[in-house]
Amino acid sequence: MFQEFKDFIMKGNVLDLAVAVIIAGAFGAVINSFTADVLMPPIGMAMGGVDFNDLAITLQAAEPAVMSGTEVITPAVEEVAIRYGKWINTIIDFLIISFVLFMIVRAYNKAQPAPEPEPEGPTQEDLLGEIRDLLKK
Repeated sequence: MFQEFKDFIMKGNVLDLAVAVIIAGAFGAVINSFTADVLMPPIGMAMGGVDFNDLAITLQAAEPAVMSGTEVITPAVEEVAIRYGKWINTIIDFLIISFVLFMIVRAYNKAQPAPEPEPEGPTQEDLLGEIRDLLKK
């Protein structure tokens, strides 16, 4: 069973997939950092000093707990918000990653040799000529 597992793991496709997953995770971290640390600050400054991570629509404001001595009268309420700024950052991350992957696949496809053209078969006229000749016989 161990030998079978070793053979499975050592197949090219499994190793390629493992490498791809590891590289994709690292690439995602690089893109997240690029978006959050390089791209979004200038865009936020151009929009009047907006930090996209802070953009949200508050549905329920946070409230501290009301205490009477050591007894909790009203428990604390956490803020409930739609954080659309983080969503904008995620969309920009996705677009950057998609564009880079598109460029990689495009370069890979251009590097592949052109497929050999299939040999041309007889034309319609050739086939009709053969049928005519057979009918004459």
